Amino acid sequence: MNHRSLKGELHDDDRRPRAAPPSHPLPPRRPRWPRLSGLLAAAALAALGCAGAAGHPASSAPPPAAMTPAQIAARATPAVVTIRGDGSLGAGFLVREDGWIATNFHVIAGIPDLKVVLWDQSEHPVLEVLAFDEDRDLAIVRIHAPRKLPLLPLGDSRAVRPGDPVVAIGHPLGLADTVSNGLVSAVRVVDPALTLLQISAPIAPGSSGGPLFNERGEVIGVAAAVATQGQNLNFGVPADYLKRLLVRPDPVPLSTFAAETADEEQALPAVKRSVPHHALAILRGCTEGDLLVLARTMDGAIQVGSPLYNQGDFASCYHIYEGASLDMERRLGPSCRGPRQALAEGRRKAAGLDDNAAQAWAMRDAFDGLLDVILRKVHGDTQ
Repeated sequence: MNHRSLKGELHDDDRRPRAAPPSHPLPPRRPRWPRLSGLLAAAALAALGCAGAAGHPASSAPPPAAMTPAQIAARATPAVVTIRGDGSLGAGFLVREDGWIATNFHVIAGIPDLKVVLWDQSEHPVLEVLAFDEDRDLAIVRIHAPRKLPLLPLGDSRAVRPGDPVVAIGHPLGLADTVSNGLVSAVRVVDPALTLLQISAPIAPGSSGGPLFNERGEVIGVAAAVATQGQNLNFGVPADYLKRLLVRPDPVPLSTFAAETADEEQALPAVKRSVPHHALAILRGCTEGDLLVLARTMDGAIQVGSPLYNQGDFASCYHIYEGASLDMERRLGPSCRGPRQALAEGRRKAAGLDDNAAQAWAMRDAFDGLLDVILRKVHGDTQ
């Protein structure tokens, strides 16, 4: 487990000196989990072997009353955050009222400038990484808390059983605070050091780092991975691994952490852009709500798809853009015909290409053309 012990106590930023770089380097980099192919393969093998974990007996204290997904969301959403970086989008949640936030390792690795967006839309820079566990894709970061912040209680993930209800809150494709529910499909023992929760609650890119709740509103896991080869094959990291990080923090400045966890850059295919230039008339018949759907959905898809493309996962980037395009067409009003036709033309062009990188750029060109004309309209241009 990649964390170190801390001597003394943590204090707020304005009452202690800036943290010095660690006296010993961080561990050598290993492949991290943005695509999680190795993890999902291991989970699949565990499923074939019918691996599982025995539940633990409940406490003698009476359990809290069960809550509906709506009740869980109402209570928990103020403690769920968005984590944004250069080409990165993920979720996290507060585990201490003084600004400690749990998320996935892959959400923050290699990014020197991270911002946390709280429920009130205020933005706060990540100051340091308090602890991390790369093997289990977990991390705890800290922001300067402007006040006492709401936090989420951690439950006993060892007591989770297949068939238990589960609720997820995250930001799939940038759609903030999306609530979904389902069941714990299985408890998968991948190897002696790693157990995963397989869940049917839908999650997607952008959900990474978000909390998974039991029916009592306690966090039992952290959303981490989606298997694209099947439906509702999603995975979370049990909360008990997170508890171990919380008791032994050792702050590392974000800049140091980012430098040590950055992936080596790889050569990407040459790009020939073909962004359409639309007249403002293309937006005729579109309401302000339609334009908001377009701008937010395209921006969210780019936030999620762009880092996947830069990691060489061209197929996932393309499918995210394609899925966002279909979702926008479904949600646009019947009179908003121009953007619907532009999106359909982008998909038609992409479908005629023979490699995923070119397909991703065909969809990105369609998005950028629509974003440009929306911005021109907002800025009062007349042509």
